[in-house]
Amino acid sequence: MRALLIAALACTVVAAGLTTATETQAQSGNITGFGKGNRRPGGEEKKEQYIPAAKATEKQFPLDSTWTAVSLNGKTFGGADRPSFIIDKQYRARGYGGCNTFAATAFPLREQHLAVGPLALTKKPCDKALQALEQAYFVALRTTAQWDLVGSQLVLKSPNGELKFDRAL
Repeated sequence: MRALLIAALACTVVAAGLTTATETQAQSGNITGFGKGNRRPGGEEKKEQYIPAAKATEKQFPLDSTWTAVSLNGKTFGGADRPSFIIDKQYRARGYGGCNTFAATAFPLREQHLAVGPLALTKKPCDKALQALEQAYFVALRTTAQWDLVGSQLVLKSPNGELKFDRAL
């Protein structure tokens, strides 16, 4: 019985100490919700409302759409054999570089990021100018970090350049 009485008395002392500390902090403004301006006339506490931050709607990568290259770093692709690619719903990318075809895995990630795996390429011979342009296209595609839909164009951004595509029919 005596042990219960001592325990109850100890709890009361601790509770009183906490109440005094809380009141002191409230008067100094150290506790959110207490302090100047947060009490209504009559001593009522004004409750602050939680308003979640507006979250931008995340765009969905257009899977199963074929895209034809328009430009690489502002330099337009000419001719009928422009590079192209598609990423299907199984995250397999495949396409054409202007001379050779390729295949890879590609994963659209959160916040409009894109991860493209190693490219498997055919090895057709082509002239040096086309081969250099195709190589630049493959490097920019492989190192793509982000994507965006700007109007009707798909824009892929990488440290090695910016690729712009039009949707193919």
